Amino acid sequence: MGYELFIGGRYLRAKQKQTFISLITVLSIAGVAVGVMALIVVIAVMAGFEADLKSRILGGQSQVILKRHGGAFTEYRKVLQEVEQTEGVEAATPFILFQIMLRAKNKTSGAVLRGIDPKSAGRVMTTLQQVNLPDPAAAGSTRDASAAIPGIVLGRELARNLGVVEGDVIYLISPRGMLSPIGHVPAMKQFKVTGYFESGMYDYDQTFAFINIRDAQKLMRMGNSVTGLDIRVTNIYEARNVAQKITSKLKFPYWAMDWMQMNRNLFKALKLERRVMFIILTLIVLVAAFNIASSLIMMVMGKTRDIAILKAMGATERSIRKIFVFNGMVIGTFGTLLGLGLGLLLCFLLKRIDIHELAGDIYYFTTSLPVKLEFINVISIIAAALLICFLATLYPARQASKLNPVEAIRYG
Repeated sequence: MGYELFIGGRYLRAKQKQTFISLITVLSIAGVAVGVMALIVVIAVMAGFEADLKSRILGGQSQVILKRHGGAFTEYRKVLQEVEQTEGVEAATPFILFQIMLRAKNKTSGAVLRGIDPKSAGRVMTTLQQVNLPDPAAAGSTRDASAAIPGIVLGRELARNLGVVEGDVIYLISPRGMLSPIGHVPAMKQFKVTGYFESGMYDYDQTFAFINIRDAQKLMRMGNSVTGLDIRVTNIYEARNVAQKITSKLKFPYWAMDWMQMNRNLFKALKLERRVMFIILTLIVLVAAFNIASSLIMMVMGKTRDIAILKAMGATERSIRKIFVFNGMVIGTFGTLLGLGLGLLLCFLLKRIDIHELAGDIYYFTTSLPVKLEFINVISIIAAALLICFLATLYPARQASKLNPVEAIRYG
């Protein structure tokens, strides 16, 4: 493609009377650059949001939950041993789950209470590694009445809503109380705030509270029963297979659910949203491609005599097509590379923006804007942009190659 490159390069450098064509070329480059930049930034932010959300969800909940049809089960210690011996299981811990009301001073709030085993819960959920829940047996043996009050760990936002700090005493109101002459009376018990739970997920931090599993059993009058088992697996993407192994091993009435099933609607929505945004933002590149086609058509009209002379000298239709395809691809490639550079720069800057004041109850994250550049996404964006630019060059190049040299010289 020797002389085609040379002639194509000459055509890209417009003369003074072809300033308008040059302006269209610049606008075409800018359009492609803006489209590619927008695609890279938006897809990177959405991928980062999905990855950040996934890590926060998995930090605040187990990867597999095992329960029993019919409610709580008492033989959980034996089941726990069998689960931990299953291939792919890293750790497991029992839990009790129920809804309660919390009252502190003049404020009340509903919450989801989880009774956990502090010794093993941290091995399953990373956000529970620093949970400070005293042993009820140890607290009950002390002579200090205040120290005998069981501890509770509140979500950071839940503690703010209640207006309590570490060391305050709150009342926990359970729906499972007792029967009295006046009817069913909810159980009320004092708990001392011993710490905070912070997962980075606002919904979790304003909803969850944790107490020792022994205190939960006493409060709910469950005896030695638990609600289920939280399980951590070695490979999160094999969680479903591990869940199936566990249920096959334990048989009915046990059933298990992995984290993808528990959050399937959320992650399906995020995946669909990312695909839709890719299609929508690709339209920006498509608009820029029309500018490329327009500039090439005008270039063909302005170079009619030159094309005719080239064909009279022996240039083939294929060579003429190459000249204008080359021109269009230079514009598209330059715009794509410029957009790639701007997109990477903007992603770099966005990683350093603190959006703490914008987050919280509006977004799922509470720190900085999550940005994750994935190689496959960047390559897909570049390939899509170049493909659209290439397709935009085909019609003008074909029209140029079909020019009749005799008529072009006569009427050019």
